[in-house]
Amino acid sequence: MDHISALPAVETTGPATPESFAAVIQAGRPILLKGLVADWPAVGLARTSAQAVASYLKSLDNGQPTTVMEGHSGMKGRLAYAPDMHDFNFHKRSKTVSAGIDQLLAAMDQPNPFYTYIQSTPTPDHLPRFAADHPNPVLPPQIVPRIWISNATRAQTHNDHDHNLACVAAGHRRFILFPPEQVKNLYIGPMDHTPSGRAISLASLEEPDFAKFPRLKDALETAQVAQMEPGDALYVPKYWWHHVQSLDTFNVLVNYWWGGAPDNLLNPMAPFLSALLALKDLPPSERSYWQAMFAHYIFQMDGDPVAHIPPTHRGGLGRPTAQTRAALMTALKKMAAGS
Repeated sequence: MDHISALPAVETTGPATPESFAAVIQAGRPILLKGLVADWPAVGLARTSAQAVASYLKSLDNGQPTTVMEGHSGMKGRLAYAPDMHDFNFHKRSKTVSAGIDQLLAAMDQPNPFYTYIQSTPTPDHLPRFAADHPNPVLPPQIVPRIWISNATRAQTHNDHDHNLACVAAGHRRFILFPPEQVKNLYIGPMDHTPSGRAISLASLEEPDFAKFPRLKDALETAQVAQMEPGDALYVPKYWWHHVQSLDTFNVLVNYWWGGAPDNLLNPMAPFLSALLALKDLPPSERSYWQAMFAHYIFQMDGDPVAHIPPTHRGGLGRPTAQTRAALMTALKKMAAGS
């Protein structure tokens, strides 16, 4: 994995304030915030030992079951598809956080451990005191923390439709990040059959097969790496692809997602899925028409597409107002209803 260590480092800065973090979000680039959550109790305990932070987390557990992913030692920690892609190389179990932690502790000294990953667990539902004990320095309290606890696992390259602030509480983590436009070089798998809800790359970064996935070399030319220790936080802008390596025998990450679409019809995934149905299989000449329409009106590749129309007559093509937004939503709902 020396080729990963040699990648350019993500931009790094010190702890942020809510005001300076707003500027980070506006810039739309990943940034490593060193020591942002260094004062968290869990971080202090993790510096003592894995057992200390594990005992603390178990003391917060209210006994509600969560999703625990389990995989055999031969998977090398890589959570992905089975060879035939009909299934996955791990199983999902319903267990308490404490039961998952006990599995991890029992496997710590094993040379070929059974892999365990307590995945995306909302702390208010399972560790209800965690958020009060671990306030986020830059985000409002209504953004719910989620906890991820594992041994040395790898989350395949994927992206999210939300902004992401990932905070390391225990162990060390490495994020490899790619800009959104690298979708063309990352060999992303199916969207409707995924290991955990998000489409993942079929190409391994740790053991790259450039004969099978030649464009992965081009993706790596754009990649950045974030090396993280307890107390660090990484801002991952929405849509940025990221591959996550948990590097120790006991790792704890707390992340925060926000900024998703407020309405299903305003979710960009909705028109994308509609386009798959309505545009993908059109004849080439018709696809060219819609490609030009999207480039001109949506992505504005040639400047302002409605500058020649008086502002009072631009309607839905102009800057959205409450009135034009309502009219477009009504039109969409009528189309969906077939009227």
